[in-house]
Amino acid sequence: MKITDVRIKLMDDPTERLKAFCCVTFDHCFVIRDLKIIEGSHGLFVAMPSRKLTVHCPKCRVKNHVKANYCNQCGYRFDLTYHRRFGMEKLKLYADIAHPINTDCREMIQDAVTIAYEEEKERSLLPGYVCSYDDFYDDETNGESIFFDHFHGRSEPHHALVTAHYPIPESTPSM
Repeated sequence: MKITDVRIKLMDDPTERLKAFCCVTFDHCFVIRDLKIIEGSHGLFVAMPSRKLTVHCPKCRVKNHVKANYCNQCGYRFDLTYHRRFGMEKLKLYADIAHPINTDCREMIQDAVTIAYEEEKERSLLPGYVCSYDDFYDDETNGESIFFDHFHGRSEPHHALVTAHYPIPESTPSM
């Protein structure tokens, strides 16, 4: 597998820990959106997209956030033992929607996103800057990105030289 595109949306406030959002395209055919680039205590890291975890109200069956004290629909009061019944002694608030399953893949994504982020910061200082996160598609290209052709006069993404190849194991079931 090869990262074929990385798009970055810089945040407006450079003093915040959340520096940017990004989307990563693999092999021109699979996109993961809403990765976060965060300034941690040891430098930048990429956080995978996630969703809030929910539990159903025992009275009305409406979904509520796991830390809710009351049901958003019927007002039922949750007690602490309610969450423990579902094995949530240590409340986990979010679950990754997509994430790498090994270190090599995580490092490939981290490296490509970090390099694209630094390049996007440099480009943002230029006059006429346009965010690469926005969609630049043309019907003639069958949905292929024309961002780099249109704005940079070349056909390869700006990070094409730093992309890594990650082989898919042959035992992976096909869809």
